[in-house]
Amino acid sequence: MFRPRPKQREVLAYRQGYLGVAAVPGSGKTATLSYLAATLLAETDLEAGQEILIVTLVNSAVANFARQINEYVKSEGLLPGFGYRVRTLHGLANDIVRQKPTMAGLDEAFLIVDERESNEILAAAVESWMGRSPEAPDDWLAPKYRDNGRYRVYRWGQTLTDSARDFIRRAKDDLLSPEEVKQRLADQVERGDGLGLARICAEIYADYERALRYRGAVDFQDLICLALRVLKSDPAYLESLRRKYRFILEDEAQDSSLLQERILGLLAGEEGNWVRVGDPNQAIFETFTTADPKYLRAFIGSPGVVGRELPNSGRSSVSIQRLANYLIGWSLKHPHGAIRDRIPLSKPFIQPTPRGDPQPNPPDDPAAVVLYPEAYSATKEAMIVTESCKRWLEAHPDQTAAILVARNTRGSEIVKFLREKRVPYVENLNTTSSTRAVVGSLALILEYLADPKDAKKLAKVYQVTRRDEQDDAQAAAAIERVMTGLGRISAVEEYVAPRLSDWLEDSVSAEEQAELYAQLTAFRMNVSSWLRATLLPIDQLILTIAGTVSSVSGEKHGPVFTSESDIATAHMVALYLARLAETHPQMRLPDFAAELRDIAANRRRFTGLGDDEGQFDPDAHKGKVTVTTLHKAKGLEWDRVYLISVNNYDFPSAEPNDSFIGEKWYIRDNLNLSAEALAQLGALQSGEAYHEGFASLDGRVEYAAERLRLLYVGITRARKALTITWNTGRRGDATEATPLLALRTFWEEEMRRRESHEPAR
Repeated sequence: MFRPRPKQREVLAYRQGYLGVAAVPGSGKTATLSYLAATLLAETDLEAGQEILIVTLVNSAVANFARQINEYVKSEGLLPGFGYRVRTLHGLANDIVRQKPTMAGLDEAFLIVDERESNEILAAAVESWMGRSPEAPDDWLAPKYRDNGRYRVYRWGQTLTDSARDFIRRAKDDLLSPEEVKQRLADQVERGDGLGLARICAEIYADYERALRYRGAVDFQDLICLALRVLKSDPAYLESLRRKYRFILEDEAQDSSLLQERILGLLAGEEGNWVRVGDPNQAIFETFTTADPKYLRAFIGSPGVVGRELPNSGRSSVSIQRLANYLIGWSLKHPHGAIRDRIPLSKPFIQPTPRGDPQPNPPDDPAAVVLYPEAYSATKEAMIVTESCKRWLEAHPDQTAAILVARNTRGSEIVKFLREKRVPYVENLNTTSSTRAVVGSLALILEYLADPKDAKKLAKVYQVTRRDEQDDAQAAAAIERVMTGLGRISAVEEYVAPRLSDWLEDSVSAEEQAELYAQLTAFRMNVSSWLRATLLPIDQLILTIAGTVSSVSGEKHGPVFTSESDIATAHMVALYLARLAETHPQMRLPDFAAELRDIAANRRRFTGLGDDEGQFDPDAHKGKVTVTTLHKAKGLEWDRVYLISVNNYDFPSAEPNDSFIGEKWYIRDNLNLSAEALAQLGALQSGEAYHEGFASLDGRVEYAAERLRLLYVGITRARKALTITWNTGRRGDATEATPLLALRTFWEEEMRRRESHEPAR
């Protein structure tokens, strides 16, 4: 049974009007909002057809809300499932547009493209534009990359796609069609204000929209815009929805965009009932979108809105709460004025739960909070964290642990160390290790097929074909000897051709020769078959390699993959590369291999069979360490948390020596093209002059503010123990993140004060 705290009771006392609630991590806001919905159902006389509408951010939260509300409703003696509706904003927008498709300018049978298909359509639009404008990269690439085909075509295409995607999203948020953007650009021609990037993105936007219309489809962003159009265009329909949704309860309101706020505001009406709950300090999805925690802050402080707080949290120990609170206070005095003005973190501070609370804070152990000052290499940091994690899990097999990373690539590196040390782990990354293993194997084979005379690459392919035997020490030794022999072949064609070279007799014992001869003969037949299959389309080549289709000669030899999940993942890879070939017809085997390398290194999202997209439950993995990103860790908690790589690359503070992921090394003048494209769109609407470079600098500030919130999220995932480390990065020149230095200085002083028994400040 839910036992509300005093501050939760203040929220539960709500019965009408506008209410804004600022909640800290672990404050039970979902439980509070669910119980409020159940209370309103029990105590409010809803008319026939009226409902309480609960709007949340992601699909996984919908089921969680419905489950909790049902439990509370049943405890009140009411029938579950009646009188309320839980929807994501996109689901709500779809409901609205489906009721009035013609008013939205759509056919009744309109389709909705998901993010994957939307990305494919955008990639095709970018590819088409690039084909029409082959000289365009010269305006944006750094001079030394202009004659490099990979940067000129592939890297430039990636960056342009990202910039166009951000441009299109912002244009749609601003309710600007491609025609309106182009008209505004036409009006600016005489000014000569250097809006070249906006012109590129506007043309891609037009091609993208034409492709959607050809399919009779809309994307997720369109749903939001069209829902707003319908509500504003049909007062009678809007009034009917206001009567239907007697109360609107909004969760995760810190991630609201201006359009979301306008839609829910219209549905509530000035005299309606609207509750917004969120934590502005956990807004970590805002960079280059219109979502911004300032909207929730402004709402809570608006006239006519009752403001409440949920400051009590039983998730973390008092020491971890003190560290998180210090970060809030430090950010309010941030040394960089522009970041400070953005208010990256704000009050309320986290407070422990009251005495007698059903969820008391874990016992406090200040020594369980460790902030390492050492400047480790990335490898040394991984080794130290792995060893520490292993010892802790052995001592606490019934508890949970996590290693939180800022980037998926760092996560996959950590997994390798855990595997080597036989530390039990579970992944919650872009792709799982099993998927990456399949993709990495295919990448190695493609790299060899692109350079078939390279003996060392051939040796790696042999290792891939015996991947299932790597755990057997005797087999691994034999594989290593054969790889050494293959790597020494002076003319690879002598092996791939009809006879084996004499090196075999010199490499292995007489007893092993017969078995290995048979294996190498089969391997040679596979390699020969794959080489012939390079004449086929890329998807057919992948399927031939995977051993799931016959080769061009009609033969079918030993498969590279044997498990059903690996074979299914290979099929997904084949489909993925086929689509890539359609949008990038200039790509060749080395390019496809590089793409798979990026996926295998977790630099590119790819979902294989068994990659779980559902809600992750840390308590289902006690005795194991979870490796996940900070973004995916939001809403989760573990007994012990390792927060790693807290350097000025992953957590920059907009200082001169910091690095920024949005600024690609191959783009001239450190420009962030997404930021510049959005600035040019903004100039089109405001009529103000655009000056190149200022948006990139402002993008640094925006990114730094978001990363500060991300650091706060990481700290507040820990229940009992927290370890924070940093490394010097790939080039060895990264430094300790500025906020980590501040936290470490504070905590060292805190520990010194405790040891000397000085009173707390």
